[in-house]
Amino acid sequence: MMRWPRCSRPLLGVCTLLCLALLEHILLHDLEVVPRELRGFSQDEIHQACQPGASGPECHGSPRAAPTQCDLPPNSRFDCAPDKGITQQQCEARGCCYVPAEWPPDAQMGQPWCFFPPSYPSYRLENLTTTETGYTASLTRAVPTFFPKDIMTLRLDMLMETESRLHFTIKDPANRRYEVPLETPRVRSQAPFTLYSVEFSEEPFGVVVRRKLDGRVLLNTTVAPLFFADQFLQLSTSLPSQHITGLAEHLGSLMLSTNWTKITLWNRDIAPEPNVNLYGSHPFYLVLEDGGLAHGVFLLNSNAMDVVLQPSPALSWRSTGGILDLYIFLGPEPKSVVQQYLDVVGYPFMPPYWGLGFHLCRWGYSTSAITRQVVENMTRAYFPLDVQWNDLDYMDARRDFTFDKDHFGDFPVMVQELHQGGRRYIMIVDPAISSSGPAGSYPPYDDGLRRGVFITNETGQPLIGQVWPGLTVFPDFTNPEALNWWQDLVTEFHAQVPFDGMWIDMNEPSNFVRGSVDGCPDNNLENPPYMPGVVGGTLRAATICASSHQFLSTHYNLHNLYGLTEAFASHRALVKARGTRPFVISRSTFAGHGRYSGHWTGDVWSNWEQLSYSVPEILLFNLLGVPLVGADICGFLGNTSEELCVRWTQLGAFYPFMRNHNALNSQPQEPYRFSEMAQRAMRKAFTLRYMLLPYLYTLFHGAHTRGETVARPLFLEFPEDPSTWTVDRQLLWGEALLITPVLEAEKVEVTGYFPQGTWYDLQTVPMKAFGSLPPPASLMSTIHSKGQWVTLSAPLDTINVHLRAGHIIPIQGPALTTTESRKQPMALAVALTASGEAQGELFWDDGESLGVLDGGDYTQIIFLAKNNTIVNKLVHMSSEGAGLQLRNVAVLGVATAPRQVLCNSVPVSNFTFNPDTETLDIPVSLTMGEQFVISWS
Repeated sequence: MMRWPRCSRPLLGVCTLLCLALLEHILLHDLEVVPRELRGFSQDEIHQACQPGASGPECHGSPRAAPTQCDLPPNSRFDCAPDKGITQQQCEARGCCYVPAEWPPDAQMGQPWCFFPPSYPSYRLENLTTTETGYTASLTRAVPTFFPKDIMTLRLDMLMETESRLHFTIKDPANRRYEVPLETPRVRSQAPFTLYSVEFSEEPFGVVVRRKLDGRVLLNTTVAPLFFADQFLQLSTSLPSQHITGLAEHLGSLMLSTNWTKITLWNRDIAPEPNVNLYGSHPFYLVLEDGGLAHGVFLLNSNAMDVVLQPSPALSWRSTGGILDLYIFLGPEPKSVVQQYLDVVGYPFMPPYWGLGFHLCRWGYSTSAITRQVVENMTRAYFPLDVQWNDLDYMDARRDFTFDKDHFGDFPVMVQELHQGGRRYIMIVDPAISSSGPAGSYPPYDDGLRRGVFITNETGQPLIGQVWPGLTVFPDFTNPEALNWWQDLVTEFHAQVPFDGMWIDMNEPSNFVRGSVDGCPDNNLENPPYMPGVVGGTLRAATICASSHQFLSTHYNLHNLYGLTEAFASHRALVKARGTRPFVISRSTFAGHGRYSGHWTGDVWSNWEQLSYSVPEILLFNLLGVPLVGADICGFLGNTSEELCVRWTQLGAFYPFMRNHNALNSQPQEPYRFSEMAQRAMRKAFTLRYMLLPYLYTLFHGAHTRGETVARPLFLEFPEDPSTWTVDRQLLWGEALLITPVLEAEKVEVTGYFPQGTWYDLQTVPMKAFGSLPPPASLMSTIHSKGQWVTLSAPLDTINVHLRAGHIIPIQGPALTTTESRKQPMALAVALTASGEAQGELFWDDGESLGVLDGGDYTQIIFLAKNNTIVNKLVHMSSEGAGLQLRNVAVLGVATAPRQVLCNSVPVSNFTFNPDTETLDIPVSLTMGEQFVISWS
């Protein structure tokens, strides 16, 4: 999309404003891009600047004298004109300071020219009372702000919930306001011991939270005034560090810049690019502190909002509604912060095993015959394929829960054939329901209309938008009747076409017209007094009217929850229809989304920049509790190149969710389309993935039961090493595997950071039982790092994967489907530390049943290595895992050639030892479900 340079701060003079407003109107009228600092200026405001003593929204109430305390450091100034650009006279009429400042060329937005003085009126703390769970108090203000409908009396509830979690809310005690309907933990008594202390500032009101360990201030809301108007809430805090991550969904580095950066949260259908609001809203951030400690903050608020970061460093939340519902997580290490956040929003769902295989899709598989041919081509070229997908092509007139009888007449048979071949099938389902056509011609619409499940406009009629099928209505998934209606549709269609999962797209919700075909009302929900920095300059851009009505509230409050509520409805419906573990992939997300669904990163372009950006995106969503995440391999929009597709496939083999998908008008990019050399390189990446699936599945079990991450940034494992904090072009799988992909064109080397320790090249692990591919001779087999950057050889057929000393990972023989690979024998890769120790885990079940943990139908094994001995500890056994065969044990880091190897006290004669790589390869014939002892001397 074309972009016009955005203005920074209030401009020098009314004439400049007028000229730029005219230019903006001429150049941007149809582009849905409005410079933020000009938004809200009318012609009257341009010609009649607010003078001291004047009345109006910007002067709100009695005139105020220009402040005298304006010598604040530029980086510590908090914006007094967040709603629009204003003149010096208007600024001072608000009681604020006006000092022009430079706009750093590397900043997204500039320093505020109009800013709050220390003496700016705010709330006063009164009636502070100790309760069973913490504190309660009243907050009152005597002077209204420049935003309309200030709430002059508030209630503060401070809950000291656990030793590491503090929770406080600020509400209107007189009127019930919208609150996010997310189930969160409830406590009945104050935690007896806490990692934090809390202080209150009486006037101006503020909360200061310190870490007891070192006295470090983690939250300090006294740095700027608290705002709580009907449609504008602002809470600011200092930050103890500039190393902050979170606040998704955005495209860019994992660590956010505090150099005057604005992140806007308002879910939108847009091809990903930096500095715009994307598909998801996750108002949670994690801060890394000096010494490797960390804390996190979560604002449970689903309204449109901006989060502003500034260099002091500090952060300001600006929301257009709801309440202030804040959680602070004390860690003290980053891993614990993530777990504590997930304790509140929910642990991720456990995906079916087949969902971790390779998925293939294209918008353009226009018939069932073409879809079949693609599957056959993949098999003939010896590429694994677990799940075949279809985009809109399968539908009749692009309507949900239908299929095209001309081009997909044997659709049910095609899906059954996939099942017979050990594969699964997923199709796209958009939320928008076709509303055109004669009455009785489309049951999903007719039944939904009868049951009252659609979002309505101001007249109480279903709001009509336009999406792929033409005129459409939008289900309201906050309505219990809509959940049942959706479940009925899924169940009935599944009875015709036995699909295995759902791909829910366009669920921001996306709309091809602004608001509705009839427009939107002119009211304060459509035109709030504060407009966040949304693309298009209005809340209705590319979606439905903010003032439309849903069961729980207005869409103004619920918009960012739409994808989450559809994911919940789809998850629930699949359980009913299939009776096995559901698999849902969604584009739109909100906090807690990982409980019901995975995510793909949307309509990315086929270019190297998007390949590179995908790594921090995958890491970010894992920190947010959505571990089943991936980008469209080789890109969705535009044409890939062979080299780009090879490198993307290599990286995509280490996305938790692995799918190749591209657009209708792009060149096909299935793996078999490329040269034999490229195919060999891709096949090698597929082989790595399928061999590692037992380890990946075990990581998902840890995420599901313990709130761990699957793909994780280096700082999560090595927080005391500051060099890891900004590394976001590498990723870890769990604690054990470090992946260093090539992300640039024409490169045969790659430089990666290796934290302190020993790292073994996984591709040098001898696996005789699997006939694994020999690595190129130039690969460095072992890296003994003191915490350093290392340049690695990376020819086109290679992605560097290193196994961390101290870990044992299970490996399984690869196959073309997980149905077959699950039958293959297993091996263990044992990476010893200098002291000769290592540990690992395997979780195994049937891969798709519900309730396996409650029913005990699973196997869990711990592997331990110490003193030249490897044993397995059977934590829990079931018949499913008892028959797993162990055929190979590869031990890395054996310094001295063994004279003898024993397996359950029986000598092993055919072991081999490589003194150059210090690897011991032990063929065995064991059953995982029986205890064993392997030793060497």
